[in-house]
Amino acid sequence: MQTLPTEPTPTLYEQLEALPDGLTGEILDGQLYTQPRPAGPHALAGSALGAELFGPFQRGRGGPGGWWIIDEPELHFLRDTEVAAPDLAGWRRERMPRIPRDHRFQVVPDWICEILSTATESKDRNIKMPVYARYGVKHLWLIDPRTRTLEAYTATDGAWQEIGRWRGDQAVAAAPFAEVALDLAVLWDDGG
Repeated sequence: MQTLPTEPTPTLYEQLEALPDGLTGEILDGQLYTQPRPAGPHALAGSALGAELFGPFQRGRGGPGGWWIIDEPELHFLRDTEVAAPDLAGWRRERMPRIPRDHRFQVVPDWICEILSTATESKDRNIKMPVYARYGVKHLWLIDPRTRTLEAYTATDGAWQEIGRWRGDQAVAAAPFAEVALDLAVLWDDGG
């Protein structure tokens, strides 16, 4: 009896790279997670937040500068093995002086922001938050366009501690970006 050759099973990262257009993927705790591209309110909140932080924190216009603020970076906590794609991430430039030349960000961010949606909230809270704490992310924001809230957390001894929760059109000055107040109204589809 002759054995037919078998195709090698693709690695999780090869499966992630082969996802069709319109799907994004992450490898968390040894499992591949996929989801569709974000809906409008989710995309608006992320884009508006990035725009608000870019001037004062990346460019130093009206703020301290010294940061990289990046939309949807592919974070490799363990190269090609533990891979997350947060909505936004930020690095202090003294920790990451240069942006990687390929798509893999291997320096742990100082700050991550996840935009919650019906499709992602459980994964963001129950899977990604512990992964981020385990790998040493110091600050985490969760933004929910449905409830118009921002939750801010800081990691202490590998566990998240909530440091504030804001709603609606409040002005927010939260770590690690407390030097400049953020008007939450710009994050919502009827905001500034």
